Amino acid sequence: MSGSKLSNPVDPQKSAESPLAMTIHGLPSPVDVVQADTQRTRMGRWKMIAMMLVCASPVLASYFTYYVLRPEGRSVYGELIQPQKDMPSITVKNDQAQDVAVQSLKGQWLLVTVASGACDERCQQNLYFQRQLREILGRDKDRLDRVWLVTDAAPVATELSAALSGAHVLRMDSETVARWITPGAGQQAQDHLYVVDPMGNFMMRFPANMDVAGASKAKRDLNRLLKASSSWDQAGR
Repeated sequence: MSGSKLSNPVDPQKSAESPLAMTIHGLPSPVDVVQADTQRTRMGRWKMIAMMLVCASPVLASYFTYYVLRPEGRSVYGELIQPQKDMPSITVKNDQAQDVAVQSLKGQWLLVTVASGACDERCQQNLYFQRQLREILGRDKDRLDRVWLVTDAAPVATELSAALSGAHVLRMDSETVARWITPGAGQQAQDHLYVVDPMGNFMMRFPANMDVAGASKAKRDLNRLLKASSSWDQAGR
């Protein structure tokens, strides 16, 4: 047609005789693949560590405030435990013979005593101080639970029932207790009251054989711990 511009038709024979043009992309070497995987693994580990630090930072900050930034001349009655020990991931029986996961105690500060079910005079004194210390915390008392770890099968005397109202009474053998909570040098487990933080870490023990004067000092320590952790710990689990 006049005035039209047509492209040249493709010659089928020439097209069939022409080789196909192919572009081959270079594949990465095995060394490059290994290096890339190593870098991704390293970055993943750093991210995981960073997340753990972010989660733990409120607890670390409260401990730092309590033990490092305290004013000069302020004495600390309790002994800080280093390294801290996490509560065991086991199930034990309570005083009603019901199964209780020990990890379910997390989420509250715990004031712990350890003794035989026979509960001698020292045990009864610790249960008394344990109850009184919680009560005199006032509005913060709901942030702390009482726990008695009974280390044998001896029955608990019925006359202790009133004193144990609201407390967690758990049967845990001595070996398991010792892997979590330990007494001071030369002392026995039943000689102390112990503090466990809301994350389940055994982090403090009060001096053995607490008396009224010692209980007053222990109250100050508990008040300071609760105040230092008030930004991240609330009452209830």
